[in-house]
Amino acid sequence: MSNPHPEVPQPPHEELRIRRSAKRARYDRETIEAIVDAVLIAHVGTVRDGKPVVIPMLCRRDGDWLLLHGSPAAGTVVRGRDQEVCVTLTVLDGLVLARSAFHHSLNYRSVVVLGRAEVVHDEGERRRALEALMERLVPGRGATLRPTTDAEVRQTAVLRVSLAKASAKLRSGPPADDEPDYDLPIWAGVLPVTTRIGEPEPDPRLPESTAVPEHVTRMAGKTA
Repeated sequence: MSNPHPEVPQPPHEELRIRRSAKRARYDRETIEAIVDAVLIAHVGTVRDGKPVVIPMLCRRDGDWLLLHGSPAAGTVVRGRDQEVCVTLTVLDGLVLARSAFHHSLNYRSVVVLGRAEVVHDEGERRRALEALMERLVPGRGATLRPTTDAEVRQTAVLRVSLAKASAKLRSGPPADDEPDYDLPIWAGVLPVTTRIGEPEPDPRLPESTAVPEHVTRMAGKTA
């Protein structure tokens, strides 16, 4: 595909093209995977009675697939199975404070995935996917838990969506003000935003002799 504007990234599929602020677009797999790997919650769009519905779901990348965790009876799972869905993932990195209200913005990294949501039917494959989701939530935790029962596996649904049709959009850096406004005595800049994991809060019914495991304590202070 020829690129009439070399400074603007070109999508592999026309339906992925980002038109607004196109220079912020990224279509390379490395960028897309890095953003997906930084997110725990994906927002999944389906159609209910002719109207769009968007629901948050626990997610994890598994190679070329985005895994989505839910109940088999959940509306998004029922509506989404073997249907085209739109999935969005976003990381907020900062509040961009400009010298005018018009130029205030956000620093962010986002991905949009378009594709057919496939149900993982095979019980062994679904069990492996659930273990991968647990490992994404708290690395090392799965090995310390009681074994997941077959009934629990059957009561949990996993959808997967290919990352073949995905696009990313990013903004970073300082505000972009109108040139005359740079001389105004108004503070401008960026307020960084991070989501950090706090100190463990024990379950009130936990026996007092139960120590906090290392895989839990090492999570404290990490960026979620």
